[in-house]
Amino acid sequence: MKITFLGQAGLLFEKEGLTVMADPYFSDSAAKEDESKHRRIPVKTSLLKLKPDVLVFTHDHTDHYDEKTAKRILPGDGGVTVLSPRSVWQKARELGGANNYVLFDRGTEWTEGGVRFTAVKAVHSDPYAIGVIIEDLEDGRRYYITGDTLYGESIFCDIPRDIYALFLPVNGEGNNMNERDAMRFAARVGARFTVPFHVGLLDDKTDAGFVCENKVSPKIYEEIIL
Repeated sequence: MKITFLGQAGLLFEKEGLTVMADPYFSDSAAKEDESKHRRIPVKTSLLKLKPDVLVFTHDHTDHYDEKTAKRILPGDGGVTVLSPRSVWQKARELGGANNYVLFDRGTEWTEGGVRFTAVKAVHSDPYAIGVIIEDLEDGRRYYITGDTLYGESIFCDIPRDIYALFLPVNGEGNNMNERDAMRFAARVGARFTVPFHVGLLDDKTDAGFVCENKVSPKIYEEIIL
């Protein structure tokens, strides 16, 4: 599967004609809530025209479910499967379009185009927040996006042992893990590759303090090579 980093916590997965987008943030909406959260990197305009087959939102915070971004994708001809927890689902489906709005709370599974999605626990200020495991049913690889979360022992009962790639926040603000807890989390998951993100787009932080044996630092708008 080809994976492209979209900035903040956004990811694009592409597999044989199936496109999956998770937590895209293609605006400067967060700055309206906090003036310090202006985008440091402009939106890549070609992404604004992309309509994924599956769109995943992990929780109801502006840099993950951005209504301005959602309005670029969801209205119109539709055809998008939208997977979102209850806090987002109630808002997203009001945007209309001929889309399939799936209530994707913890424990829910959805299979589409040879890929299975599983909503897993997250520990965050949105009580409905989830992580998501994206499993390629052809090669068996599992990709785990934690969503925004703190370290919590209760999370790991949802997580299988054979994670191929882990994507996790390391910024230490907004009820996210700091670098030290993120390192503990990564060691506990034991993924083959670990990709730190949620830094550098709305702040001046980097992932330099996050140390992990199989760390892969993503570059915005570029493919993540695993």
